[in-house]
Amino acid sequence: MYNGDMKVKFITVGKLKEKYLREGIQEYQKRLSRFTQVEMIELPDERIPDRASQSEKEHIIEKEGQRIAAKIQDRDYLVVLAIEGRLQSSEEFSKELAQATLKGYSTLTFVIGGSLGLSEKLKKRANLLISFGRLTLPHQLMKLVLVEQVYRSFMIQEGSPYHK
Repeated sequence: MYNGDMKVKFITVGKLKEKYLREGIQEYQKRLSRFTQVEMIELPDERIPDRASQSEKEHIIEKEGQRIAAKIQDRDYLVVLAIEGRLQSSEEFSKELAQATLKGYSTLTFVIGGSLGLSEKLKKRANLLISFGRLTLPHQLMKLVLVEQVYRSFMIQEGSPYHK
């Protein structure tokens, strides 16, 4: 079960432009705030030149990675969304987050990188690498799915019928 001191932080790269996605995220953020303090951090993405070389892409990933890392504390339980991450059911995800709380972490930090992905350094720092499937989804839509799943995880812990 989550304690009242738990904080949840979402770090995403890129501006959320679509109004309907913003509204959906705000709705789940509001619901989540019943359980925990929620912080949303939107970091600017780097412009990707047309026909960018591999080294240019790596430089962009590194730059975005440094911005993200600056927002992560040493004691954060870091959950990173990555295509190669572990596939989990909502129940397994909920259990994983509850375990982090039991282990004494006070902040659950979730990261969605930019369109080129995340730096290896960030993936290595992660306590949990997760994937929501092999489909490619827009980052902004992924943010909505992530916030909903975190909310669902709290509801599962509460034994709420929301999850059914």
